[in-house]
Amino acid sequence: MINTKVKNQLVGTWRLLSYEIQDTEGQVSYPYGQDAIGYLVYTHDGFMSATLTNKQRPRFISEDPIGGSLEEKAQATQTYLAYCGRYEIQDNQVVHHIEASLFPNWIGVDQQRFFEFEKDRLLLKTPPLLVGGKRRVAYLIWERYLIV
Repeated sequence: MINTKVKNQLVGTWRLLSYEIQDTEGQVSYPYGQDAIGYLVYTHDGFMSATLTNKQRPRFISEDPIGGSLEEKAQATQTYLAYCGRYEIQDNQVVHHIEASLFPNWIGVDQQRFFEFEKDRLLLKTPPLLVGGKRRVAYLIWERYLIV
């Protein structure tokens, strides 16, 4: 049974305020910088989309979106993450059923996120994930995005 109240709180567009990861020794790092940007969207009909990126991404020399040198493409991949698919709510978790992702290993995989709400903010926490060769937990703070 879907908790309608929780789903109604979750549905909408969220803007990233903070993204940090912490290893088992408590070391904190910021994969996309302390000023990372991103958006997270949950729809009423069960779809979601997430994108996170470094704010200071270098531009390609070429204006061709499928062009660029191998170095430019590698740098672009290292500074951006995007995925989408369906989602479901299970207790205090939202499970992302990933159907498309910049990181191909996540396609067809379920990603769990523990959540809590604080006023107009959504706090997400991952279970330990392999990031940079170490098991780490990601902490993301999102703010409800309202167009005025």
